[in-house]
Amino acid sequence: MNIGVHVSIAGGVQEAPLNAAKTGCECFQMFSRSPRGGPAPVLDEETLAAFYDNCKKGDIKNYYIHTPYYINLASAKDKISESSIRIIREELERASILGARAVMTHLGSAKDLGQKKALQQTITGIRKILKGYTGSAQFLIENSAGSGGTIIGNTFEEIGAIVSANKEYDIGVCFDTCHAFVSGYDLRTKTAVETTFKAFDKHIGSKRLKLIHANDTQKELGSHVDRHEHIGHGQIGEKGFRALMQHSALRSVDWILETPRDGKHISDLKNLKKFRNA
Repeated sequence: MNIGVHVSIAGGVQEAPLNAAKTGCECFQMFSRSPRGGPAPVLDEETLAAFYDNCKKGDIKNYYIHTPYYINLASAKDKISESSIRIIREELERASILGARAVMTHLGSAKDLGQKKALQQTITGIRKILKGYTGSAQFLIENSAGSGGTIIGNTFEEIGAIVSANKEYDIGVCFDTCHAFVSGYDLRTKTAVETTFKAFDKHIGSKRLKLIHANDTQKELGSHVDRHEHIGHGQIGEKGFRALMQHSALRSVDWILETPRDGKHISDLKNLKKFRNA
């Protein structure tokens, strides 16, 4: 188990490992482009050399890329769904060049198509993304919070259906604790954690769990409202995170904190320290 945070790429992706090392990370997550839009920065030889060198300086071997926020494989607009396919594939290729272990993505919203049609379009979109892909970075589906009742991938059953429909590809899952909790999967006690991960194994398979996003939540169980909170300050609480860290299925995967930058003046360093002491 390595523990880290999502770090900034201000100044270029080569700055990410330095930012991670300053925060005391053992692994890290980053964007490889602006999450809001625009072309991806070129990964030229100088940038790549600096990135690899900075990873070596920080003694960090495991790192991950998160796709931009605007991804929607389930959009009724061809321009958006096709662009989402292209960008995810680009991120997988870029991650492979950078040596990242995986790329995780949200899947999108079914509000324009309806759940059944949107699910099928998402399955088809993932197939298009992965067809002919030979890179080293793995594709990960991140479970969603289910906001608005239309977001694809907030139940284990739905993620399991997507994975099963694309079983010829090596698809993994990034499990977000906040998203799972507000989708109705309790994580507050040892018993609740065991129940949740039995359900995960049943519908998805424990072998597909490749990364944890460790986030407490401001909102209640089953609320479907995505509001991250600092570790131990939310509804999951320190007891819940202690149970998560002690669960056997979660000890062999990396953990990334995505706790908020807000007015509480709780730094990533403090969150990491508290998390390790949970």
